[in-house]
Amino acid sequence: MPNIKPDNKLRTIETVSRLLDSQFKIGNFRFGLDPILNLIPFAGDTSTALVSILLVYTMRKHGASNKLIVKMLGNVAIDFILGAIPFLGWVFDFYFKANDKNVRLLKEHYAEGKHNGSAKGIIIFSLIIFLLMIAAFIWATWTFTAYLFNSF
Repeated sequence: MPNIKPDNKLRTIETVSRLLDSQFKIGNFRFGLDPILNLIPFAGDTSTALVSILLVYTMRKHGASNKLIVKMLGNVAIDFILGAIPFLGWVFDFYFKANDKNVRLLKEHYAEGKHNGSAKGIIIFSLIIFLLMIAAFIWATWTFTAYLFNSF
């Protein structure tokens, strides 16, 4: 069962999250400052990621479990990494709203007692996926290099 009740800090988290991800509306489409700031190479991505990490840190200080924090940091990492890709990342930032997802996770944690416990399983799974991606990259590089040398 969650050990704290929402207070002013948590309302502030919701407000900042909304500002970054869904403050503005054109028709039925909502967006925030995150995709707009990400049009500034590197500085936009970095600044919005830092704000997102500060939000997660604040949530941690207010009783979020380790499992919840890992899920939230995963959302921030996906937003930062994929959002940093020119053109494709800009479009991605308009649809993937990491901060809104994190607030939703936090509400589930407080209201329904979800996302409690250890993060070991998530971390191990993430490490395995990461290692598989590195292995695939090394294999692709090796194959491409062999192809180049064999074609000359």
